[in-house]
Amino acid sequence: MAFVRKVRTGSGATAVQVVQKRHGKLEIIQHVGSGHSPVEVALLVQRGREILQGEQEALDLRVDPVADTVVARAAEQQPALLPGSSPPAPASSLNAQGVQVVGTSSDVLWSTLRAAYARLGFGILADEVFEQVVLARLVEPTSKRDTVRVLKGLGVDPPHHTTIYRHLRQAQDQDYRDRVAEQCFAHASTSGDISLVLYDVTTLYFEAKNEDELRKVGYSKERRVDPQIVVGLLVDREGFPLEIGCFEGNHAETRTIVPLIKQFQARHNLADMVVVADAGMLSATNLTALDEAGLRFIVGSRVTKAPADLANHFHWHGDAFTDGQLIDTITPRHGNTKTDTKRRRREPVWDPKKYPGHWRAVWAYSRKRATRDGHTLTAQENRARAVIDGDAAVKSTRFVKTTAAGRTLDEASLERARRLVGLKGYVTNIPADIMPPAEVLSSYHDLWHVEQSFRMSKTDLQARPMFHRQRDAIEAHLTVVFAALAVARFMQNATGQSLKKIITTLRPIQSALLRAGSHTQLIPPHIPQNAALILDQITGKPGH
Repeated sequence: MAFVRKVRTGSGATAVQVVQKRHGKLEIIQHVGSGHSPVEVALLVQRGREILQGEQEALDLRVDPVADTVVARAAEQQPALLPGSSPPAPASSLNAQGVQVVGTSSDVLWSTLRAAYARLGFGILADEVFEQVVLARLVEPTSKRDTVRVLKGLGVDPPHHTTIYRHLRQAQDQDYRDRVAEQCFAHASTSGDISLVLYDVTTLYFEAKNEDELRKVGYSKERRVDPQIVVGLLVDREGFPLEIGCFEGNHAETRTIVPLIKQFQARHNLADMVVVADAGMLSATNLTALDEAGLRFIVGSRVTKAPADLANHFHWHGDAFTDGQLIDTITPRHGNTKTDTKRRRREPVWDPKKYPGHWRAVWAYSRKRATRDGHTLTAQENRARAVIDGDAAVKSTRFVKTTAAGRTLDEASLERARRLVGLKGYVTNIPADIMPPAEVLSSYHDLWHVEQSFRMSKTDLQARPMFHRQRDAIEAHLTVVFAALAVARFMQNATGQSLKKIITTLRPIQSALLRAGSHTQLIPPHIPQNAALILDQITGKPGH
């Protein structure tokens, strides 16, 4: 049998837990929270009972005489009337009558989320429903219809789900995404660094049988055959979102970067910035287009290019590298461009006039990466031998060479791969006198921020619009995710804590709506020190 119990903690607080008795022992089902006052404990007990009953009904909890005194004192010190409620009752009245908790609200969390939304300038949209949908997604990612439940749980008066859909159509009709992007840029330009931007793409699939003009079957790393869309995301070097774009599911990832970058460049009238992207964006067309647009780029190279790019090093030094070694050289822009760099021991210094058919390439060697790559190659070699020996199912296995005589181990390819372990290359059009090789590496390594933002959008914020049918609905959904991601990143950058940690810290802090006879009163909660620090950092008002 499950029930709610109160336990005194070592710090003097009272912990409220939902427990059950099994085989004569108590098992904790859920720790509801800890309270420092009778009112807080009463709220936690109420929350525990709601958990037991599936939050299907609100329970009246009577507060003991000590709590009456606390409630009366709070009512005198910080009166806060709800719209339509009666004036605050005198302390003697509240103390003398039975006090009931008739409602709670997470107004500390909600007001903090609204403060972050406002500090980003999103209030310019003047759309309260859109704001509620965005902020509710931060608390609990769910469907638009279920957003009503999330808002109710926070103590917020929610709109009807049909109103939500109407405002999402309005978001498309009135170009909310463009306006959100402008506010994001304004924030990043004043508090961050927009001289360098990071770009990456991901795919979002749909549980749909048929393709349409947007949702199409395309390349999938997971080898899925469901219709999908391709989403491009541009962020600053701290991971704060600046631009988001949606492309057809069969659109090549390499063909997404230039349109989105040009859109961002035109929107904000930018002439000079550095674009960083991974090796998936490495194509001659992309790099040429970025260069012709007057943009500088840093793009990851493919290890298969190392033998040609490092031919001079291999010729004069063999395959010996030192940990942390950087080699600044050149790489052909096109596969048919021939490069002869073996005449001199010194690597060529890239200059667009001297080497018009080349880009600058920086290669780095890491002993740690070499160890990791070595383990991977050994596993791949063992897999290949198992396939050759018939001990494993035949798939697309690396280092297996199939001829008329049968399958054999591709010794030459394996040897070439082992020779290149530990190497990572970067291609750029930034001269060495402007950006030294070490800075090229550090700039590229900032890409983890955009990858983290994508993980947030696909997990914390549940970006996948799995059941959205029309393109406008999908685009509106991405606008909501874009705005929510911006608010989440703002709060994380302000506090140094994850979104999940912020929500779980603030959500249990609830205000109580108390009733004594015909009088109602909203009693503000006790705010712990760690929560108060979060409020100060997000709202920008110390002592908030």
